[in-house]
Amino acid sequence: MNSVEGSEGVAQRYRSLRRAIDEEARSCGRDPAAIALVGISKGQRTETIASAIRAGLADIGENYLQEARRKMPSLPPVRKHFVGHLQTNKAKAVAEEFDVVQSVDRAAAGAALSKAAVDAGKTLPVLLQLNISPVERFGCPPGEAQELAEMLQGQPGLRLEGVMAIGPVSLDRDEILRAFELAAKTLARIGGSTLSVGMSGDWREALRAGSTMLRIGEALFGPRAAKEVAR
Repeated sequence: MNSVEGSEGVAQRYRSLRRAIDEEARSCGRDPAAIALVGISKGQRTETIASAIRAGLADIGENYLQEARRKMPSLPPVRKHFVGHLQTNKAKAVAEEFDVVQSVDRAAAGAALSKAAVDAGKTLPVLLQLNISPVERFGCPPGEAQELAEMLQGQPGLRLEGVMAIGPVSLDRDEILRAFELAAKTLARIGGSTLSVGMSGDWREALRAGSTMLRIGEALFGPRAAKEVAR
């Protein structure tokens, strides 16, 4: 496949996926314009990501700081989301490189990120990462979310906009839906407008549960072109 064919394929996948999301949103009685699509570009070539952006993708998400730093300077203008595990020793670099941080799951990470944002002269939109899956390593337990949310809301460099969560690895669609509904109930309790749940294999359940932001990788970009790199 040459680069032109690859670019056209990614652009077509973006348009097809966006149409499918819009149709599913309407079937749920929701406004498609209220659903953001974040393209998870981990392991993808820069030209592949750029093709999706030129086709209309406005947001990308990266898991690893080093990989993002290599790719971002070559990309067209786009809103950049950090979606990987936030290490406190990398908070400064993350605050400088990204427009949104979706993975704040503990007070220490929030405090470090707030200080870094203040030092950078910015107020950084963030999401509180919930743990709603029994196999997920990271994330704040829903029962502790209120306390963490109040701490984040008091940080001068942060603006808490909602919650993010990763759904359970399961073939039981009802189990997935229940997990996303738990995330939605937690958002309603702590406040905010963004519910970032739903990935390539479970975005339809996410929309049914009220997701306002889908994080989709391979269903948009195709298989990853490279192995995951060091963080």
